[in-house]
Amino acid sequence: MDFRPLITKFIKFGVVGASGMVVDFGVLYLMRDVVGLPDLWANTISFTAAATSNYFLNRIWTFRSHEKQVGVEYAKFLLVSVIGLGINNGVLLLSRLLWPDLYSGSLSLLGHNIDIFYLFKLLAIAITTVWNFFGNMLFTFRKK
Repeated sequence: MDFRPLITKFIKFGVVGASGMVVDFGVLYLMRDVVGLPDLWANTISFTAAATSNYFLNRIWTFRSHEKQVGVEYAKFLLVSVIGLGINNGVLLLSRLLWPDLYSGSLSLLGHNIDIFYLFKLLAIAITTVWNFFGNMLFTFRKK
């Protein structure tokens, strides 16, 4: 069995995801650290912004969709993303419950303090990426 097309799609999905991560972290920082929203609210807003930009990039580049019913396809993508958001927020919540002192701490790296929350956010993104890829490949962008 040739896995190269699947690997290629996963790599493209990862590149799109990296751009989404920039959107996600940028909006998260703005909502959490500038506006002052609670972690999970800020995370929900940033995740939604990233999911929207990711939909368009994945539709065009990763999955090369020509689906005429864009609204239906977008709704499917959002459904997969909302489940992913649950996974994402679940990882953050579980991290906060299991390691409350670590979760609210910081790490000094190269003279800069890094909020450990953001390291848990990276873990949440990694776990959510696997769900989002297969959910979108098998449900949202499945060839008829």
